[in-house]
Amino acid sequence: MDWLDRAAMAGSAACMVHCLVLPILLAAIPAVSAFIVIPESFHRWVLLFAAPIAAIALVGGHARHAASWPLCLGAAGLGLMTIGAFALPEGGAEIAVTLTGGILVAIAHTANLRLRHS
Repeated sequence: MDWLDRAAMAGSAACMVHCLVLPILLAAIPAVSAFIVIPESFHRWVLLFAAPIAAIALVGGHARHAASWPLCLGAAGLGLMTIGAFALPEGGAEIAVTLTGGILVAIAHTANLRLRHS
């Protein structure tokens, strides 16, 4: 189960880098936008891939350490990421909600990993 938490934390970190760095890069170097085209559906597909991994890791951790707060925090984060991917139009609010969700999921996985090892 440790590898699932680690994979989910890496995914959350990659998401945050994508959300923060790519818009800055595209704004700073407009010519890059001709080469980097990411369809909106990309975010939905990545979420649909990552959410089950995160859920399995968090539920497995809960079964082992019985602390509910990492599971609840992770569920809230996944909920925010789902809202960002499916309910909000592309823009500042979507980025803020998605980043907040990703941070919550990363914190939940870090706590899950630490609780399982204590």
